[in-house]
Amino acid sequence: MIRGVRGATTVEYDKELEIIEETTSLLTKMIEANQIQADDVASVFISVTEDLTSTFPAKALRNFTGWNLVPVMCMQEIPVPNSLEKCIRIMIHVNVDRELPQKDIVHIYSRNAKKLRPDLSNMS
Repeated sequence: MIRGVRGATTVEYDKELEIIEETTSLLTKMIEANQIQADDVASVFISVTEDLTSTFPAKALRNFTGWNLVPVMCMQEIPVPNSLEKCIRIMIHVNVDRELPQKDIVHIYSRNAKKLRPDLSNMS
């Protein structure tokens, strides 16, 4: 069975260092909260809003020991008018050996991205 672990955050500026640092922070929280091992990950999707173009946030994951073989894809969010700006969203697809209920997954929403899912932001 595969479960999706969601996370999102925002940055102040479209600067490579800030994007990498904030993506690293979000990934760390997601991995730790859900006790994710790289060998259990099927893939990771990372999306950004159209105002973030200075780097691929997936570069952050390449700094994690043992994650160099995990398939990662970056993509751009649909540019919906009045949507949250400078936002990075992550979906980690994790293979689980047992029936893991959705309610046991810890989704992480940081900074201004808490607005996206206030119902889940209280859990993280």
